[in-house]
Amino acid sequence: MRNYSITKEKDEWWSAEATDKYGNKYQNYFETYERAGKWIFYIWENEDEFAEITKNKDKLLANAIKECKEIDEKAGRRAIL
Repeated sequence: MRNYSITKEKDEWWSAEATDKYGNKYQNYFETYERAGKWIFYIWENEDEFAEITKNKDKLLANAIKECKEIDEKAGRRAIL
């Protein structure tokens, strides 16, 4: 299901959109067409790793919030969550 698109509007950077074999979609912007093309291949070469991160994103976010709360507690800040 891989797919990609590289487009450019007048006075804007190149917009690169990629879809990996899992159907995950990515977008980024580049100053040159060549860099946009290299990014597409970078996404495809690393799609297994990105899929694993995407699969665990809720767990990663929960851990990040927990660590931020611990940092705040150690600094004596009041809890907001």
